[in-house]
Amino acid sequence: MRRFTSLLMVAIFGGAITLGGYKLFIEKDNSNMAFTDSGMPVVRTSTTPTSAASAGIDAVDFTTAAENTVNAVVHVKNLTLSKAPGFFDFFYGSESRQIPQVGTGSGVIISPDGYIVTNNHVIAKSKELKVTLNNNKTYDAELIGTDPNSDIALIKIEANKPLPYLAFGDSDNTKVGEWVLAVGNPFNLTSTVTAGIVSAKARALGSSEQSFIQTDAAVNPGNSGGALVNTNGDLIGINTAITSQTGSYVGYSFAVPSNIAKKIIEDILEYGNVQKGMLGISAPNINTPYAIENGLNEIEGVYVGKVEEESGADDAGLQNGDIIKQIDDIKIRRFADLTGYISTKRPGDEVRVTVKRDDDIMVLPVTLKERQSLIVPVMGLVVKNLTERDKKAFKIEEGVKITGIPETYRRDGLELEGSVILEIDGEPINDIQDARIEFGKITRYGKTVITLLNKDGERERVIFQ
Repeated sequence: MRRFTSLLMVAIFGGAITLGGYKLFIEKDNSNMAFTDSGMPVVRTSTTPTSAASAGIDAVDFTTAAENTVNAVVHVKNLTLSKAPGFFDFFYGSESRQIPQVGTGSGVIISPDGYIVTNNHVIAKSKELKVTLNNNKTYDAELIGTDPNSDIALIKIEANKPLPYLAFGDSDNTKVGEWVLAVGNPFNLTSTVTAGIVSAKARALGSSEQSFIQTDAAVNPGNSGGALVNTNGDLIGINTAITSQTGSYVGYSFAVPSNIAKKIIEDILEYGNVQKGMLGISAPNINTPYAIENGLNEIEGVYVGKVEEESGADDAGLQNGDIIKQIDDIKIRRFADLTGYISTKRPGDEVRVTVKRDDDIMVLPVTLKERQSLIVPVMGLVVKNLTERDKKAFKIEEGVKITGIPETYRRDGLELEGSVILEIDGEPINDIQDARIEFGKITRYGKTVITLLNKDGERERVIFQ
């Protein structure tokens, strides 16, 4: 009995030593310390449920949108003729040989009877247009109308049965980060589908007033005129441009928003040309030293630098120095937001313009009017239609007033600003549309005679050579 007790005591003692050694030397300290000191910083973590593993792109189904889109996107072939001068042309002036060239692009069927929207640069200078459907059937296409400013064109084919087509979606509802598909024919690879997200909206390129949807879906030469669709298969844009030093995709591309393309197509079908409603304001370049010094580059909205006489903005009471914050339900953060929305409107449409004037916010109803001024081709003069005040001052009914000239003319001592152009090479100029057409005929190698009234009402002839 005494021996058993001794063994039991040894076992208990040995177990205690073993447990103590484990606790002291092996087991890690997982204890939590609580502090009651009110000065200790406290970090609150979110209780929002996290996404499930692998959620994201795997949760988006592109198959239905892709299936519906590829059948409505076509391959457009444009045959043009270019002149190739021969050796004897330099001596005898004989007619140059014409070499056929074929350009390719994409288009989107927008109606079952064969109307197709594409880019103007895809069909420019075409002598012959052919369209190949996804089922490999090829048709001759007719050019219905174009708008070079927005790079949108409308063509049509005659098929013997209704065609698959895409409905225009509402590009104003498109959100940054939304998944999109670009469908087209890059490098003549027909029915190519690429995926990406909307990277930005109301993106301006260079000095253009055009507003684009920016996306990182891969777009390459041949995709021009193809479809940009959301995951529902709605047409939200017409793929148009890439910005690249190599000419190939480098990470982002641009599409004309569907609301702009739809309005242009409707104008071409109904009026034969594009009806552009103008607000009648100009905004300063926010990257100039003047804008930076005065903080205009930090303004969220569009700073009104000038209100055009007898424009819709003038009639509604907009003033220099107003900041446009919203039009209808569209928030305006930059100039491209403004031009993008106005591009969907026609003369006579009314918009509600929310402006900040000093510390006051006011909403002004503005009826849009036709464009009253433009920059003419070749010479770069800014001209505007005559106001009633101009007509009385100069005692004339037709002509266009010069409101801006390139700096090179000013350095040469040509003070044309404020004068009224009456004729160009003997052709009368009634309004800015006449001016656009006649200045467009000018070549840099010929002689141009402009008849005008100077600021004193004296008739002059200026010869440019």
